[in-house]
Amino acid sequence: MAKTVLVINSGSSSIKYQLVDLESGEGIASGIVEKIGEPVDGHYKHVFNGEKHEFDEPVHDHEQGLKRVLGFFEEYGPKLSESGIVAVGHRVVQGGLTFPKPALVNEKTINKVKDLAVLAPLHNGPEAVGAEVMTELLPDVPQIMVFDSSFFHDLPQVAATYALNKEIADRYHIRRYGAHGTSHEYIGSVVPSVVGKPAEGLKQIVLHIGNGASASAQISGKPVETSMGLTPLEGLMMGGRTGDIDPAVVFHLIRNAHMNVDELDTLFNKRSGMTGMTGHGDLRDIHNLIAEGDENAKLALGVYVHRIVGYIGNYTAQMGGVDVITFTAGVGENDEIVRARVCEKLEPFGVKLDKEKNLVRSKEPRVISTPDSSVIIAVIPTNEELAIARKAAAIAEAGEDTYGNKFNH
Repeated sequence: MAKTVLVINSGSSSIKYQLVDLESGEGIASGIVEKIGEPVDGHYKHVFNGEKHEFDEPVHDHEQGLKRVLGFFEEYGPKLSESGIVAVGHRVVQGGLTFPKPALVNEKTINKVKDLAVLAPLHNGPEAVGAEVMTELLPDVPQIMVFDSSFFHDLPQVAATYALNKEIADRYHIRRYGAHGTSHEYIGSVVPSVVGKPAEGLKQIVLHIGNGASASAQISGKPVETSMGLTPLEGLMMGGRTGDIDPAVVFHLIRNAHMNVDELDTLFNKRSGMTGMTGHGDLRDIHNLIAEGDENAKLALGVYVHRIVGYIGNYTAQMGGVDVITFTAGVGENDEIVRARVCEKLEPFGVKLDKEKNLVRSKEPRVISTPDSSVIIAVIPTNEELAIARKAAAIAEAGEDTYGNKFNH
């Protein structure tokens, strides 16, 4: 029988899930629950064997949503009891310094994740709730939390430390934690085989650019820099987030626009970036607007590319060179215009893009630079679900995590 892991990503108002086949790495079934706790009808979608099942109804809380999800597996397939499920893997954004590795779900680890919600208020709370609920619904299946920040736990101190008053920084645990770590780790691990180079000594930059966007620098598969910081707000320009911005903008808006903390949080995290500059968060809409002569969209794309190139330059200097630059996630994998614009800026440094290969749409990992390019440019689809599934399965098989927590059911 195949071995599978159910991967759960619980957001504040949504739940994404996928049943992953550990041997093939493929998603057997997947779905989403949307608009949880909102006054309007929620939306359910379950996809299995090429068939899509969708309907709307109010979704009062995560417990109701997850009960429905398990019901979909029973009704529409595949039945979890017949799918060889060995674990449930929960994506958690913020593990802080508490969780350098994945952890079994129990009352102690759940409470620690809730405590870390001060560092990721939009994510950790719902993720903890999702893990709690699934533990009650599937008590005989090991539940494991896999943390987005774990990959960056051991960043060099010079990269992780802000030049903030040390007493304040220490008291409130302020440092660069990073995010999208599961994706950056996964991509970094497969790059050597894709480009045909040994992992040891390989200097690479991974660009995870989608609605959320981040960059990492890695040497021998170990991170030495990342763009997201205390929260996922820092770094590259994103769909709704500002990315890097002068912190004094906060003081300016408090004093002159009389905005409060919640208003500023919403402005910086949801109403800025591409959405704030153009009214659209999807790059496909931006390209259409540019084709129509929209100057705001043209500027927004320019800022977007400018930030990416800036991080590439920074990381190349920090590593003393770069061997491979990899594009991944929604924009990175599918937007040939952004890739071309970024690589065009790097041409003075010997980067040469194969324009025909760049235009190819494929779900396969591929190199899109010319053989004589000074840096290999690659496009590799990320697979965070598979990475989470593998980590969860390893702990389930061992029966315990690195913190001494054991699965006793």
